[in-house]
Amino acid sequence: MTKPRYDLFVIGAGSGGVRAARIAASHGARVAIAEASRIGGTCVIRGCVPKKLYVLASRFKDAFEDAQGFGWSLAAAPRFDWKALVDAKNREITRLEGLYRQGLEKSGVEIVAARAVLVGPQEVAFADGRHVQASHILIAVGGAPAPILEIPGVELAISSNEIFDLEEFPRRLLVVGSGYIAVEFASLFARLGAQTTMAFRAETPLRGFDDDLRGRLAAALAASGVTLAARTLPTRLRRTASGIAASLSSGEEIEADVALFATGRRPATRGLGLEPLGVALRQNGAIVVDAAQRSSVPSIYAVGDVTDRINLTPVAIREGHAFADRVFGGRDVAVDYEFTPSAVFSTPELGTVGLSEAEAVEKYGAVAVFETAFRPMQATLSGRAEQVYMKLLVDEATDQVLGAHILGREAAEMAQVAAIALKMRATKADFDATMALHPTLAEELVTMRTPARTAHSAVRAAESASAPVRSLGAAR
Repeated sequence: MTKPRYDLFVIGAGSGGVRAARIAASHGARVAIAEASRIGGTCVIRGCVPKKLYVLASRFKDAFEDAQGFGWSLAAAPRFDWKALVDAKNREITRLEGLYRQGLEKSGVEIVAARAVLVGPQEVAFADGRHVQASHILIAVGGAPAPILEIPGVELAISSNEIFDLEEFPRRLLVVGSGYIAVEFASLFARLGAQTTMAFRAETPLRGFDDDLRGRLAAALAASGVTLAARTLPTRLRRTASGIAASLSSGEEIEADVALFATGRRPATRGLGLEPLGVALRQNGAIVVDAAQRSSVPSIYAVGDVTDRINLTPVAIREGHAFADRVFGGRDVAVDYEFTPSAVFSTPELGTVGLSEAEAVEKYGAVAVFETAFRPMQATLSGRAEQVYMKLLVDEATDQVLGAHILGREAAEMAQVAAIALKMRATKADFDATMALHPTLAEELVTMRTPARTAHSAVRAAESASAPVRSLGAAR
């Protein structure tokens, strides 16, 4: 029997795979895409989108409290309904999945609802025995939660995949980990009313982010009710009549209704048939690719989290688009990863682009540090103890802005816009020459005139207290 033949076969219908399939089809390629789960991948189904919806839900707690300072009187105490949130999230995810499916179908991409594995450099097989051939194969399967603690009772814990659809709201939540997933879930569940504990190996959360942001965010999490158990990890989990008992390395024992292990993700390459074909993998299973997304086998490519470079949805989309343009559109397209913005959707929110202070000093030597901390206008009448912190890092030799770091309301939105300026190699003089828009939070990015200090050492301890606090809108 003749095996169906495609120009491109994509394994994984997440953001990167879907974009690559659609663009390749628009160039005239015959394309098929295989997905064993729901179309949309981690971001749409069990990641960025549902997470952000839950974050927004959690922030209504602050909004209800703030409203009273602005003259609103709430007739009754607000009541949160976990099941209503889960149901609303599911409806939105189903709607988005439908849009992704429609986009593929309208582009002429064939959808195969099955798990696919490679059996040759240009051949893919399915569980039902079918085989297809393709001139090019793109791996876009993303990543999966990877518990790194081998402790007794670890099977009682859940991952970020399951946290979205709990039958009951956890009144007591143990979060293990200190990356952005752990921080976001600890923050949002605490605001929704859960007694939340974060246990993690480091001194402060969010390794790899700027130290000033890390220290200030840790303080904000603690102020919001999250118990931070730094330098502490669980050594055992066991079921009790009232929940899960977690023995900690500190010698303490705490009880929780749910134990969430958010200790990292790893590329989901296991069982795909890559090793027998000679596809080079890193120790964690990531596919090694070159600047053209090509693996060590010329007909096999990979994009997104499965390559474990910058694990962000927009990066996967850009890589998938560039791959399709290059291979099927005849365009010499390269992905530029410099000044990729990122965000942590905790409350307060964190937005960042460019180098951290330690990275900037290590690369450029003397770096001027501009920073400010102030009360946002929303907190002036409500009385909330809330701050916004902003920091710009400037190369003293060239005046180029090397990094922008923001903690507070709308930090992610501001980081996205700031990324445009940094990508264009804007100088501090360019920022200074930009007219401020008042009264806004973002105006502070163009009104910091005097450096707080010059950083010369690449090693600097996190300092949670720096610039004096003032109110936005105060006379300049």
